[in-house]
Amino acid sequence: MVLLIGLSIPSFFLLYTFEKNTKYVITMKAIGHQWYWSYECSDFGELDFDSYMVSGLERCLSVDNSLVLPYNNKIRMLVNSFDVLHSWTLPSLYLKVDAVPGRLNSILINNLSPGGYYGQCSEICGTNHSFMPIYVEFIKWVDFINWYKKMME
Repeated sequence: MVLLIGLSIPSFFLLYTFEKNTKYVITMKAIGHQWYWSYECSDFGELDFDSYMVSGLERCLSVDNSLVLPYNNKIRMLVNSFDVLHSWTLPSLYLKVDAVPGRLNSILINNLSPGGYYGQCSEICGTNHSFMPIYVEFIKWVDFINWYKKMME
């Protein structure tokens, strides 16, 4: 017991220090619904949109409104769920955070190169959980501001 307490004290200190000292450029919020994702951001004005799966050849990967973020910046992603357990997952960026109703989880995103990344809900949240794709596109900061303005209209 003494060993566990001895290990827990520096661990908690590191966890709280890391969370408190991190400066974020943008805070985005993802909310899981059955069977789509909603995204919100209020850093530069109220922005909210829904992201549904599209039909067609890439129907389990493509979405109608993808999440666009600037690359080479620290972005805090808050994840929540409206109804049941979901999981916001981008495997190629090694990101996974659970969306739990009534709980706000966060994750730090810092991608160093532009490009698009696919993901899906990886929680068994119902019969159609595989139809909740995620697509995140990382672009230049100037292009991100233009996209943000366009989405605000």
